[in-house]
Amino acid sequence: MTSNTNELDSELESFRQKWISDLRTRSEHPETAEAPAGPSRRPHHGPISSLPHKHVPAPADDGDDDYVQSRAFDQDEPVAQAPQDVEHDRKGKKLVSALDHFEEAMHKEDQGNMGDSLKLYRKAYRLDNGVDRRYREKHFPQKTAPRPVSPTATKASASEATQPPKPEEVVEAKPLPIGELIASFSGLKIEPAPPPIEGMPEPPCPMADLPDEILIHILRDVAITDVGDFARLSRVCKRLAYLIASEQRIWRRVALGSEVGFSSQIYRFEKGVEWDDLPEEEQEGPEIQDGFVISPSELAQRRRDANIAFTESLMPSVYPTWKQLLRSRPRIRFNGCYISTVNYVRTGQASTNQPTWGSPIHIVTYYRYLRFFRDGTLISLLSTAEPADVVHHLTREELNVHRGVAQPHLPSAVMALALRGRWRLSTAADRDEGSDTDRPGPATGEHDRDRDPEGDVFIETEGVWSKYMYRMDLSMRSAGKGSRNNKLIWRGFYSYNKLTDDWGEFGLKNDKPFFFSRVKSYGFGE
Repeated sequence: MTSNTNELDSELESFRQKWISDLRTRSEHPETAEAPAGPSRRPHHGPISSLPHKHVPAPADDGDDDYVQSRAFDQDEPVAQAPQDVEHDRKGKKLVSALDHFEEAMHKEDQGNMGDSLKLYRKAYRLDNGVDRRYREKHFPQKTAPRPVSPTATKASASEATQPPKPEEVVEAKPLPIGELIASFSGLKIEPAPPPIEGMPEPPCPMADLPDEILIHILRDVAITDVGDFARLSRVCKRLAYLIASEQRIWRRVALGSEVGFSSQIYRFEKGVEWDDLPEEEQEGPEIQDGFVISPSELAQRRRDANIAFTESLMPSVYPTWKQLLRSRPRIRFNGCYISTVNYVRTGQASTNQPTWGSPIHIVTYYRYLRFFRDGTLISLLSTAEPADVVHHLTREELNVHRGVAQPHLPSAVMALALRGRWRLSTAADRDEGSDTDRPGPATGEHDRDRDPEGDVFIETEGVWSKYMYRMDLSMRSAGKGSRNNKLIWRGFYSYNKLTDDWGEFGLKNDKPFFFSRVKSYGFGE
């Protein structure tokens, strides 16, 4: 047992001597190398055993916490070293400048070592009180305008032109104009939908195999049925977007057709106010050509042909494309109705039975409805019923059911107040001709010169009593960004007394414009 203890002590003593010799070598070597820069020191020549066995606390190290301070075993006198000789950053580099101390302090703060971080912050601000500004300029530089290049700098940069150019930053491409974007879709095809499960075959797409001739024919039928659905097909794929935007034959058919085009527009009265034939005084005299009298039906057909010819003459002098003509030229729509919502406030009468400080205030709301038909007739209605309770009953059949018969139990009882009437669009001749003596001329306003000669609508309806006839002068405008000619503003409202042959004008203090609302139950319109 004693022999084992002696062997252990000898091994421990040899390890201790070796360790002390290594520490001496490490401690004396830096002093020799740094002697010229630091203060003069006297090297130790005595044996290590002569050192006092007094524990001296090690100086605080601003480096890593796991570093072992070896100076505690060989400190005969306090060693004064500059902070930059002891402090190192996390990469082993000496901290020299204020910015180095500031960056290392931030690193210590992120690690939670607040004590060392505070010491480094103090040292950094002692070296440079604006170190925080230097840090922001280094890591968060502000973008400044490029300085003008001097001729000297231009010559110096010419020598560097032979060097390979550095990769520049990727610049975002500007969006193409709508015309160029659509033209880029010309070579694309209809792609089938991807398979619902990866690895499975693609589902069939019959439209992808159709030639353009058949595809255009299908799109034309869709446009005739519903122009809105035809325009929304451009969202399906790029190929359909290109065909819908560039195929002028489809837009020409829609613009000249009688479904929604200008063949259905009426520019002279063709019916009476009560939906009967035109009065004799409003009919044109018989026209004789080559000794033959032309019938009224043939005259009407000639007027329609002249209307189509005039529409074709607007291309491309006034409207660049058929699509633009259909969107921008004023026209009446038949697949819905025009609604005007009127709200105004009036003072009520105070109650005589209760003491009150003031009179009640009434908010009055009523609606005006206009539905146009292709034959030149229309229905006008003034009611307090909301549109959801009226628009589906705004038909010829419902009007005839309640004509002169009180049937309040039916949902369509509101049609008992409906009035029959007729309509027409204005032409350039309406602005040139003066007002007649028997009826007021077209109403004029401050912007009358800028008004489209085809943008006015003239409406004549029955009066509340049989001796009266009402006339409305309206003008087409656009409401919203995407829609065109979906608004009718008031220009005049008149009353005509058939017995006295007098005209009276209604005030338009509370009346509001009409806005078009589509009604799916109308279909194409009657």
